[in-house]
Amino acid sequence: MKKRYTLLLSLSVLYANAQTSQYLKAVATKADAMQTQIVSWRRDFHEHPELGNREVRTSGIISKYLTSLGMEVKTGIATTGVVGILKGAKPGPVVALRADMDGLPVTERNNLPFKSTVTTEYNGQQVGVMHACGHDSHMAILMGVAKVLSDMKGDLHGTVKFIFQPAEEGAPAGEKGGAEQMVAEGVMQNPKVDVVFGLHINSQTEVGKITYRPGGTMAGVSDMRITVKGRSAHGAYPWSSVDPVVVSAQIINCLQSIVSRNVNITENPAVVTVGAIKGGTRFNIIPESVQMDGTLRYFTEVDHKLLTENVRRIAIKTAEAYGATAEVQIPYSNQYPVTFNDVALTQKILPTLQTTAGKNNVLLVPPVTGAEDFSFFQQKVPGIFFFLGGMPKGGNSLTAPSHHTPDFYIDESGFTLGVKALCNLTLDYMASSKKK
Repeated sequence: MKKRYTLLLSLSVLYANAQTSQYLKAVATKADAMQTQIVSWRRDFHEHPELGNREVRTSGIISKYLTSLGMEVKTGIATTGVVGILKGAKPGPVVALRADMDGLPVTERNNLPFKSTVTTEYNGQQVGVMHACGHDSHMAILMGVAKVLSDMKGDLHGTVKFIFQPAEEGAPAGEKGGAEQMVAEGVMQNPKVDVVFGLHINSQTEVGKITYRPGGTMAGVSDMRITVKGRSAHGAYPWSSVDPVVVSAQIINCLQSIVSRNVNITENPAVVTVGAIKGGTRFNIIPESVQMDGTLRYFTEVDHKLLTENVRRIAIKTAEAYGATAEVQIPYSNQYPVTFNDVALTQKILPTLQTTAGKNNVLLVPPVTGAEDFSFFQQKVPGIFFFLGGMPKGGNSLTAPSHHTPDFYIDESGFTLGVKALCNLTLDYMASSKKK
């Protein structure tokens, strides 16, 4: 049985490589010819970022372009989402390709000619807006893919659904949005999607490289809110209080023992982080309550349950020990599943990535504790999410500015590799499916 499996695996790899070589030159030529246009789109999006569910200008540019390519275009999905449908000349599967559109409430520090100077109101504060995670790159790359595959329509054995998604970073308070909402509004239907591919630029991976991982690739995430209630008093007479500040400090310290003492970190990583503490109004007044907001990260449902149960137990029992009470909400506003790359599909498409980028440039990496709502698409159909290098060659991954920071920077020379990868994945998947 083992020999038979090895033979079948070898034949599938050879077949995938043969299919890739069939289209490789045409895709490469078309993608390289679009480099200037892709960079131009990216810089325009970068200079004019919009927050989640506010991507009005952005979606307008995208929908107009997809329409110009002769696609059936749907707008207003999950508020500002855009979907373009490209029907190939021959029957076959439906392949979905996704890019996210929203920027972040970050003030840019880079001195670029296309630097963002946009400001807006977010959570009651005036903030800068910046594409500090690379979504501008994702959109420009997918628009390039749309052009290349439209030009190759006669070679398509199936349909391509281009999904431009709003609010990947989360919808504003009180609103719905993102991949979950697009799925709820039927984006994976009419026509029904068979497989979904997506990529994410990485500012700490050298340009020209692609990284991937089968199985759990990015963490599932639940936000949490812990509200500690005590008894207020004058700061000069703490014995009259049940101090929620002291109780909160003890809870935070105890929460750190969950990962270090309860999670088997040899199997899966996990994270418990408190990121915000709100309590009190004046230096000499012990407040009545303190609110803590944080995040849980996990790669299995077993660990998700373990983290949730331990946070509740520690917060409630620690507060009780000090005469206070604690209310725990997990999640309190959003929760993303684990971004899980279908293992069999990963094995199937790996030769395509290796042929496109060069085998030595396609790297298997550990799981990432960041989260992605691409996972909602993967709950419906098999999907692959991989990373595209965006750090200048020779850069230091330890010192390169990370995502979600004011100094976030991307080398634009790697964009065409992203175009080629998504095009070749689509063409190869269709070709392999028609032979079944």
